[in-house]
Parts: sequence; structure tokens; C-alpha cells
Amino acid sequence: MFIGRKQELDFLEEKYSSNGGQFIVLYGRRRIGKTETLREFCKDKPHVFYSCRECTDKQQLRSFSKKLLDESIPAAKYIDSFMDWENAFAAISELPYGDKKRLLVIDEFPYMCKGNPEIPSILQNLWDAELKDRNVMLILCGSAMSFIEKELLAEKNPLYGRATGIYKMTAMGFYDAIKFFPDYSPDDKITVYSILGGTPHYLKQFDPGKSIEENVKKNILTKGAILYSETEFMLRQELREAQNYNAIIEAIALGNTRFNDICQKSLIEASSKVNVYLKNLIELGIVMREFPVSAKVKEKANIRNGLYKLTDNFFKFWYAFGNVNFSELETGDVDGVYKYRIQPELHQYASFVFEDVCIAYLRRLQMKEALPFRFRHIGRWWGKQKHRSDAGITTTEAEIDIMAFDEQKEKYILGEYKFKNSGVSFADYTALKAKFTPEEPDAEIYYYLFSETDFDSRLKQEARNDQYIKLISLNDIIDPK
Repeated sequence: MFIGRKQELDFLEEKYSSNGGQFIVLYGRRRIGKTETLREFCKDKPHVFYSCRECTDKQQLRSFSKKLLDESIPAAKYIDSFMDWENAFAAISELPYGDKKRLLVIDEFPYMCKGNPEIPSILQNLWDAELKDRNVMLILCGSAMSFIEKELLAEKNPLYGRATGIYKMTAMGFYDAIKFFPDYSPDDKITVYSILGGTPHYLKQFDPGKSIEENVKKNILTKGAILYSETEFMLRQELREAQNYNAIIEAIALGNTRFNDICQKSLIEASSKVNVYLKNLIELGIVMREFPVSAKVKEKANIRNGLYKLTDNFFKFWYAFGNVNFSELETGDVDGVYKYRIQPELHQYASFVFEDVCIAYLRRLQMKEALPFRFRHIGRWWGKQKHRSDAGITTTEAEIDIMAFDEQKEKYILGEYKFKNSGVSFADYTALKAKFTPEEPDAEIYYYLFSETDFDSRLKQEARNDQYIKLISLNDIIDPK
């Protein structure tokens, strides 16, 4: 059963129903679900779906020719393979699909270009001269993100400016990811998302009929399981010098979030190299660079500013529990690693992902126009806060789990979350209020308090009497109305 990807499918359907030729580039890192999304889109449509292989140019042309000729185009009566790519691509317009679009998907297109670097020029000439005015939809798909972004979409490439749509696929959001586990409890849905994130290939490795413990042991910790060697495989497939990337990811996973600390912990002496490695990891969606949500552009320009953190939840889980216990796992001590290393810390580990879930909840409410105002910026905030009193102005360091505000900074949402058994108290609310005073004296501030368990009676009473306080339970988050 296909799950999620409504936004991607809506985009493709809109292009398919548009008049004239459509030239789409869809790309994203491996495992993200590009091929399955395209196959779902192609269902019930006449189409040719060609998956490129790493092979010689002649072999590629022969395989591509067979795909087209199997569609009973006129040339199939006379030849069993096209002599060149010009004629092969030109045959797209001869597909016998009546008044419907001639839909061609070329998956892993970079392999085709690797065998023949002239392919982009051949396609460009044919598109400009003929296909752009035909009832054709050509979709080029690829996982080699560096090639797509720095070669295919670059100004120097012959295909530059021809695409009628460019879509970069990323991991699924929280609400799509938990659809893989409809019968899990709200707590377990948060936990499984903290382990696997939103990568469909990872989500499919777990059996929704089994517990998280059973799934983790069988599908992550057991040598030979797909996810056991996934991080190593991914780094070697996507990047050169995998050992250096591994060192950087490990440094971040161990709590080294500042640039200088990453350089020191990874033992990579040249900071310029570390900067390049981090940029590549950011492009792959494994790492992100985080700033206070109110940070200015100038602050973000300095590579030494900001905090680096792992954004791929599975990488985060593996480096927190798998990588550091690798010797025990290699000897088959799966039960011991889970019982003594993972189980005692898993709930605390999941709490760090709860922030992302709460932000996803607020974004969903915004899309439903269910918030008191429309925010422009949302994220974590930290910094120095000025406090005015009769004694003068004092400054303290403060951190707020979630801050959202509009463009004019006239309205704010301040959020605090607790993914723990103690719940949220009235004291937590007053502490949150004390952390931030806006520069605009008339600014409206709404307080959104998220709890895994409950809220104390005094806070509930305060919320009933104050429209600016919102109490959000775990059930509210999992199933927002």
C-alpha cells in the first residue's frame, strides 16, 4: 500500500493536466521514495518507465530502445533497436496514447549521462525543436544530488532553463510517517518516528504488528539486517572520503554542535575541509545548521556561528546506540545492547525529537487556519534577554523550545514541551513567561504548552480563564482536529 506523498503527487498531476510539453526534474537522496512515488503517479496512465543502469552507452541505448519499441510504436515493425539517442528520444512523440500525454519517466538519469555525456545536449536540441510543443511529459529522476544540482540544473548545462518543474524530494513529515504504524499508541508513534524518521525505505523495514523492541532488535541491531549497515552504505554511495564524514557525524552525535568543536573532535585538521563536508551533509538532509529563530542574515553568514545537529532521525539513532555498541552487536549480543544500552535511554532520546513533532503540529494548525495569527518564522530560540526593573536593566541567558512570530513581530507563540511523566506545571508556564520580553510593548504573546502526560490543576484553571494559554496533549498532537 502506498502511503503519503500527496504534495508530490498533486504537483505531478497538475503538470500532467497542463497543456503543452512538460519537462520535470525530480530528485532527492537515495531511499527517500522517488521511484515509488513516480510509479504511483504513473498508475492508470499510459506511460514508459525506464530505469537506467550503470552500464555502457550501447547497452543503455539497447535497453531504452526495447522499452519504447515494446509500446508498439511504428518503428517497432522495422527495427529491434535504435541506432542513436537522437532517434530513440524522438520516438517519444510516436507513443500510441491517443489524445493522452506521452509520459516518459527516466529513473536514475545520471547513469545515462555517465555513459554518454552528450545526452543532455541531445535532449536539449530535441526539446527545443520539437517536444516542447507536443503533448509530452518527460520526467528525469535521479539520486546523485550533486550531479543534479551542480551539473544538470547548472547554467552551463544544455538543459538549463528547459525544465517546466523542478522538485527536490525530502523525507516524509511526521504525520505521513506515523501512517505506517496505525495501531501504535501515541507514545510509540513518537518513539518510532524518533528512530526511523520520515524515510520510507526505513519505515518499511519495521513490522507494524510487532513492538518497537522487537523491530529494533530484528531490523536494526541484528547483523545482516538492512538497517544494520545502512548508514555506512549510504555514506559510501553518496560521498567520497566516507571515513571523514563518519567522523563528523559521530562528533555531532556525541554532542559537539559548534564548528570548532566538530573540527577538534573529528580530528580533521583543515577547517575548510570540515566546512565542505558539513555542506555536503546538509545537502543530503543528514545534518542541519541551526540558529535562533530570530537570527539575522549577517549572523548566518559566518560558518563558525550556529549549531550543527543531525536531522536524519535514523542516523541519529544509529550513532547514539548502534555505532557506539558496534563491537557487541558484531558478536550477536543484541538482547544485551537493547536491555542495558537502549531501553533505559530510549524515552529520553525520543524527547529530543518531540520538539520537531510539536512544530509539525503548529504548522498543521496554520494550514487549517486554526491559530490565532499566521506566523512567518518558527523554530527554537536562545540568546540574551534584557529585563527592566527598578534596579535597572539586567541580562540573562535564556532558551525557548519553540518560538513563532509574524513578520512585524507584533504577535508571538512561545512553546514549551515536556516528553516525560511529570507533565507540565504552572511553574513551567511562569518560567516560560519570564524568559522573553518582546521589544514591542504591545505585542500579543500566546503560550502553547505541550505535554506527554498531563497538566497540573492550577495551570488548567489558568488556561480556562486566559485565552492566551493553550494546553496541548499528546492525543491532540497525534490527531489534530
